[in-house]
Amino acid sequence: MSEPPLISTRDLSVHYPLRGGFIGPKPVVQAVEGVTIDIAKGNFFGLVGESGSGKTTLGRALLRAAPITRGEVVYDDGEVRYDLPTLKGDDLKEYRSRAQLIFQDPYAALSPRMTVRDIIAEPLEVMGLTKSREETDERVRAIAAKCRLNLEHLRRFPHAFSGGQRQRISIARALVSNPRFVVADESVAALDVSIQADVLNLLKEIQTEMGLTFLFISHDLSVVAHICDHVAVMYLGRLVETAPTRDLFAAPRHPYTKALLSAIPSLDPDDRGKTQKLEGEIPSPTNPPPGCKFQTRCPFAIDICRREEPKLDHLGAEHDVACHRWQELAEDRVLA
Repeated sequence: MSEPPLISTRDLSVHYPLRGGFIGPKPVVQAVEGVTIDIAKGNFFGLVGESGSGKTTLGRALLRAAPITRGEVVYDDGEVRYDLPTLKGDDLKEYRSRAQLIFQDPYAALSPRMTVRDIIAEPLEVMGLTKSREETDERVRAIAAKCRLNLEHLRRFPHAFSGGQRQRISIARALVSNPRFVVADESVAALDVSIQADVLNLLKEIQTEMGLTFLFISHDLSVVAHICDHVAVMYLGRLVETAPTRDLFAAPRHPYTKALLSAIPSLDPDDRGKTQKLEGEIPSPTNPPPGCKFQTRCPFAIDICRREEPKLDHLGAEHDVACHRWQELAEDRVLA
C-alpha cells in the first residue's frame, strides 16, 4: 500500500465576497475554484501560472492563512492528521509549527528593528517551542548554520545584508520550528539570477537533509524545471494541467501550458523556436467567462469550449489535463 500524501485537497475553493449594492447578489472573487491535488511527502511540488491565477491564495489556504470556502484539505505526516477547514485552538497552533511560509520579498519580510537572532527566534518564542533562552539560542544557531549564516550575522540588523543573505534569514526563520511542510511563495523572484541559483540549491540541500515537503510557487518555468519533482499549472483559480516535471516539459497537453513553455527564453540567439503568443489578459475572477476559463485567449477554442468547463482527464503516470481538445492537439489534428 502506497504512503498517503502529506497534503491532499478535494474540490478546494477560496472565495472572497465583495461589497455590493442593496439590490441583487453581492459579487464574489473566485480566487481558487475546485482544486484537487496530492502533494507527496518529500516532494518538491511546483505551482505555476501568470499573476492573478490564484497561486498565492492556494498556498495560503494550505497554511490556513486564507479562508477555505468549500472542499476538503487533509494534512497527514504520519504523526498527526488534520482536517484543515475545521482546525482551531491548540491543533491550529500545532499545525503552525508544522507548516511554514517563505515570503517573496526578503526586504519587506524582515523587521528592521530586530536583530537576525531575534528574527529567527521569533517563531520559537511565539509558539512556545522552547523552554529557555539557551535552548532557543541553540536551535537558532543550528538552523543558521544550515542556511549558511555565521554567529556574527546573528548580531546584526537586516539592513546590513544583501538580498540573497536576507532570503537565507527568511528561510532560517521558516525552518527553525522544524516544519514538515513549507510554502515558498516566489521566494527567488526578487533576487539576481546568480543569487537565485544559490538559494535554489540551498533549498534543495535543506529539503534532502531535513526531509521536507515544499510547495514552490513561481511564474518562472525555468526555475521550476530546475528544482521541482511535480508541477501543477493554474489559470484563473483552476488547475489546467498537472504532471511530473519531466513529462510536463517533454509533452505539455494544455494550450496554456504550451504558451508558458514557449515563453521561456532560449540561450541560443539563433533558436527562435515555435512560440505561442498569449493575447489579452486574464479575465476578472469576479466574472469568469463561461465554459473553459482559458477560452477567451485560446487560439484553439470552439463552441464546446465556450459552453462547457472541461474536467481533468487522467492521461496516466500522474498526468492530468483539463482541455476538450487535448487529444487533437497532441496528434497535431488542430489547425491553428
